[in-house]
Amino acid sequence: MTSMRELRFVSDGQACRGDLYFPEGEGPFLTVVMGHGFGLTRTCGLAPFRDAFLEAGYAVFLFDYRHFGESEGMPRQVLIPGREVADWQAALACVRKQTEVDNQRIVLWGTSFGGGLVTTVAAREPVAGIIAQCPMMDGMASVLEVVRYAGLLQALKLTGLGLWDIISSVLGLGPRMLPSAGRPGELAAMSSDDAYEGYTALMPQGVPNQVAARIALLLPLFRPVTQAARVTCPALVLICDKDTVAPASAAQKAAAAMAQATVKHYPVGHFDVYQGEPRTQSLADQLAFLAAL
Repeated sequence: MTSMRELRFVSDGQACRGDLYFPEGEGPFLTVVMGHGFGLTRTCGLAPFRDAFLEAGYAVFLFDYRHFGESEGMPRQVLIPGREVADWQAALACVRKQTEVDNQRIVLWGTSFGGGLVTTVAAREPVAGIIAQCPMMDGMASVLEVVRYAGLLQALKLTGLGLWDIISSVLGLGPRMLPSAGRPGELAAMSSDDAYEGYTALMPQGVPNQVAARIALLLPLFRPVTQAARVTCPALVLICDKDTVAPASAAQKAAAAMAQATVKHYPVGHFDVYQGEPRTQSLADQLAFLAAL
């Protein structure tokens, strides 16, 4: 039987919540530290990945970023990339203190926006490896993709709402929210053909489909691809070739800059890799990568 222990760790003065799962047997275990992507929590569709790692004999630490899920941070639903990088580093420091964890075999696992985050963290911290699934490696490339499928006016509206959010917060009026995912033609951070159905399919009841609109201004500045050359550990980069959220070209460029990258391509869209056969294939590739560490 697997077991779980709740952990709380502090990131820049605020408490984050995570769950550390153990497989059968005695440690210390290779441990996979998992964080989600854009505006999502540890309850959003990651259980099949967690369970596959546990079944293979690995420990898993799954946590929520500040401002999201069960972690602290006010106001809620504020996504600031630099803060989430700091949350990853604090989570890693917490995991390293656990006696059941093999400190020489800690792997960072991030999906979508989280795939870019783990790339940035691995450029700064010594880890045994990273897994970056459908990773957002270049915020500017993602913005240009929005312009491609939704038009320049959409990008300008997002920028305007982002400015309004910052001004409103400075004046003490609270953040202005933006839907994380919307249908084509709607004003949302993601509004490609597959964004709304794919994103909301991951969300259990009670998880908000929204983020503070300032992310529209911050996203172009978050470019993990520029840090990729500093990632020296083994890296598995899983690329969805039909991705309209995290362009495949940026992920390929980042992987090419890494010292020890293994790249796997899937002929699917960004959200397809969380379900069905694409998920099965992705997990098989991930388990093979972990077994070789």
